[in-house]
Amino acid sequence: MAPARSAQLEDALHRIFEGGKNTRASWFALTGGETLFAEGDPADTLYLLRSGRLGVFRREANDQPPQFVGVIRPGEPAGEMAMLAGGGHTADVVALRDSEILALPRDAFFEAARTEPDLMVELSRLMIQRARDRRSGGGEPSVFGFISARPRPIRAFVERVAAAIEADGFTCEVIDHSALTSAKEWFSRVEDAHDFVLYVAEMDEPVWAALCARQVDRVFVVGQCLLAPPNRPLPHAGVLDAQRRTDLILLRDPRMARPANTAVWIDSIQPGRWLQAVEGDAADAARIARVVTGSAVGVVMSGGGARAYSHIGALRALTEAGVPIDFVGGASMGAIVAAGPAMGWSQEELEERIRSSFVKSDPLSDITFPMLAMSRARKVERLLKDAYGDVDMADLARPFFAVSTNLTTGRIEVHRRGLMRQAMRASIAIPGLLPPIVLDRQVLVDGAVLKNFPAEVMRQMTSGPIVGIDMSEARGVDPDLIEHPPSIWRLIATGAWKRGPPIVSILMRSATLTTDADLESSRAATDLLVQPTPDGVDIRDWKAYAPAVDAGYRSMREALATLDGPVTGLRRQRALSAAAPPETAVGTASESLRPHVGGRPQKAVRRARRGTPAA
Repeated sequence: MAPARSAQLEDALHRIFEGGKNTRASWFALTGGETLFAEGDPADTLYLLRSGRLGVFRREANDQPPQFVGVIRPGEPAGEMAMLAGGGHTADVVALRDSEILALPRDAFFEAARTEPDLMVELSRLMIQRARDRRSGGGEPSVFGFISARPRPIRAFVERVAAAIEADGFTCEVIDHSALTSAKEWFSRVEDAHDFVLYVAEMDEPVWAALCARQVDRVFVVGQCLLAPPNRPLPHAGVLDAQRRTDLILLRDPRMARPANTAVWIDSIQPGRWLQAVEGDAADAARIARVVTGSAVGVVMSGGGARAYSHIGALRALTEAGVPIDFVGGASMGAIVAAGPAMGWSQEELEERIRSSFVKSDPLSDITFPMLAMSRARKVERLLKDAYGDVDMADLARPFFAVSTNLTTGRIEVHRRGLMRQAMRASIAIPGLLPPIVLDRQVLVDGAVLKNFPAEVMRQMTSGPIVGIDMSEARGVDPDLIEHPPSIWRLIATGAWKRGPPIVSILMRSATLTTDADLESSRAATDLLVQPTPDGVDIRDWKAYAPAVDAGYRSMREALATLDGPVTGLRRQRALSAAAPPETAVGTASESLRPHVGGRPQKAVRRARRGTPAA
């Protein structure tokens, strides 16, 4: 939803930009995809957006796509923070669509500001608001395009998504090709009058589809699972492609048990994300609606050896509380558990599979002479093959990622495509315990080595609330075991040799340690953080299933009990609280940021209008 705009600020900006004949402001236009200014450029100008939309993007390290920061809408300034600070710009600002802009030199702004005593105060409030938006998820897109890439119409699917958005208390408008002849001002009015606007273009409407691609903040290409992608280029907006803001939705027949053929579509569309949905399924339409409204829940899990059984208990508590799991991912053993929801397993099936593969099987019992590692990993590989077969990660029911550590490049490797079992094998390859795996000539080991709690990776996938289950600081090595290690004969006599000697605990714990700075950054990316403490559970004690699961269940139950509303509303609650002026209560916020009742925004007075728009 758009943040509340200050009438005092708008009036003051209008006066200094357009209010008199002596203004030094100049007018120019940007076409969609053009850059207004880039990170590092000198901030010697204040800009005012008259029409169109601008997107703010912050560049990421390690060749990651730019991070979306927020949207600048008509009537709002751009570049004010860096201009007032006198430094360079700290982000890229790009036209999301054709835009008209006024520019005022820095010295002219300060000269004009002397006659506007409230201007600096209002600008300061705006800067604080935008800083809060970046932390709380405010300023997210509200205009989306659904462009069909299949012969069958998608209008009914988009209508179901819109209905789910309205059921969550928002206003939503679906606009189709009948608006093609409407004036530009009409589009702006509709977008300002609704929380969300969904443009829908069928496959046989290329002119309208091209306009939709230029008009929206984010595009969904909608295809059919078993069909081939169109052999002609789809309408696209260069800026959305460059910023990885074109997503893929693949619909499939209800008779199909699981998705298929996704990799072909990914290669053709090159989307930033891909989502699966069953045709006509209300739950899947609601999930896409949560993605649109920024309330899709991502669950991210850390490594932790046997202590990571706690993730299972935490998932059980989330399931009992009715919390949807829309995105899921993790590192090391956290990735193994996270794969269950991604595969579409029920809670019962997940628990049974984990018990069979880890509790009953002693996965690390094939101890060998340590040429590359203490274990041959053959048993682990067989268990992974049994669990995942030849499933491609692109064909999972839920968006999923696992991370490994790339010893070749020295960076983390984020796995989202390829064989599931290979990604899992890489993510749990604890150095010294399991041999590294080589994929595409890259040597990969356990993801926990560099990123044990990959919450930032999840934040790149979803703007919605993130639930983090972090085992990074839970004790997993028994000091008595280190001070008084058992003899080899005792290990053999008791059968404890199957878990490996105490060095296994040391290697596993060393691989999951994280620097304070990295851990703080990862935890800051979450909206609900749970840190179970399975006391007495050794990191290599694969038989200690019940106490670890119970610790995770209790921790998540306690965390959920502290919330004022549903998990899906956490980001919206933060944005709403941040938007309220310090001297006013949240309940007095403007209509565009309606107060939440139990974490859900109140129904707006206006309703989404269906039918042919007037020109």
